[in-house]
This record gives sequence, structure tokens and C-alpha cells, in this order.
Amino acid sequence: MTKLRYEKATIENIDTIYNIVQNTIKTICPKYYPKEVVEFFYNLHSKENIKKDIKKECEGKFVGAGGVSYYNVMPTYHNHTGRKAYIMNMYTKPEYRRKGIAIKTLELLVKDAQEKEITDISLEATDIGKPLYEKFGFVAMESEMKL
Repeated sequence: MTKLRYEKATIENIDTIYNIVQNTIKTICPKYYPKEVVEFFYNLHSKENIKKDIKKECEGKFVGAGGVSYYNVMPTYHNHTGRKAYIMNMYTKPEYRRKGIAIKTLELLVKDAQEKEITDISLEATDIGKPLYEKFGFVAMESEMKL
């Protein structure tokens, strides 16, 4: 496979990233989520909200993206700083899947969080993405509850 270049997205990349994210939501999400959730994803993944995504290029073509959101919560016994990272917006064009692109993107996102000394890194996985995240070392959370 041709060598890929990974870079942080810039304002010039937003249209390309937005188009692939919206296309992925349209083609993948309806298989796993109710219509209301799919609509929520359409609105959530606006051009403004995806500016921080990492862009992947192959021969000048956009092939996918991934992002990480940083936030703070009250410090806990398990997370003394309260700093957290949330991996999101992992997308790879179908014709480029199963080539190691998503795992490399995930490595870059996790590395970015670790360089910020954040060790509490989480994500939500669709059935299609779960094997990738498990291979990387993510495990289902059992200690949290929600109402």
C-alpha cells in the first residue's frame, strides 16, 4: 500500500472531513442506532465540531479521520487529576478499511492524550469498531453507572 501521511486537520480540510463523516453516518449508523440517534449524530458532527480531527491522506486523497476531545471531571480515586480524553469520529473510507489505517490513527490519538499526561481515555464503540478497540487494549467499563 502507498505510504500514508497523518496530519492534524486544518480549516482547509473541513469540507472533505465533513463529507466523509456525514456519509459514514448515513451508511453505517442506521444499522446500529434508531433514527433519532442518527439525526443527533448528523447535527453533532458539524463542520465546527470536527475541526480537531486527524486527517489521513493516501496519494493526496482523504481516506479517513479520528478525533479526541479533552475534558475535566471531579478527581476520583482512580483519576487523581480529573482529566479525561474521549476518542471519537473514527472514520475510514470503506475501500481503505482493513489496512491498518484506523489502528494507526488510534495510536496517534492515544499518544496525543498520553503526552498531555492523561491516562483516563475512553470511547464508545459500534459493533463494527469494537474488535479494533479491543485489539488495541480498550475494555468495556464496568465501574460506571448512568441514569
